[in-house]
Amino acid sequence: MNNTGKESRHLSVYIDRTVDAVYAYASDPANLPAWAHGLGDSIEKAEDRWVAESSPMGRVTITFTPRNELGVLDHEVTLPSGETVHNPVRVIANGAGSEVVFTLHRQPGMSDADFERDAGMVAADLARLKELMESV
Repeated sequence: MNNTGKESRHLSVYIDRTVDAVYAYASDPANLPAWAHGLGDSIEKAEDRWVAESSPMGRVTITFTPRNELGVLDHEVTLPSGETVHNPVRVIANGAGSEVVFTLHRQPGMSDADFERDAGMVAADLARLKELMESV
């Protein structure tokens, strides 16, 4: 069995709000357009999935892990090509606040420039989440 793995990068942001508050907001897919611009500016529920018609990648479907008590926000994004990308995300306690950690995996054949671009987009999304959560 070949278990070479993929290159990964953990991107995180500290948010001065409780884990419960951050998880409640971030786990509601209807809130994604406000902070996760990488998934587009609108999203609609379609059966057990969510569909973003206007993502930068085109029409994508997103399937989220069920709400849970562990702070897991994992989701799978199915691209227009049919390829599915798994995105591990966690909300964990950090003192009185929270740390949101997104694990970005380099996809097969992805250039260094594209990996850096994706990392920048995730970092910007996390910064928007922080700004929204801390302005309430």
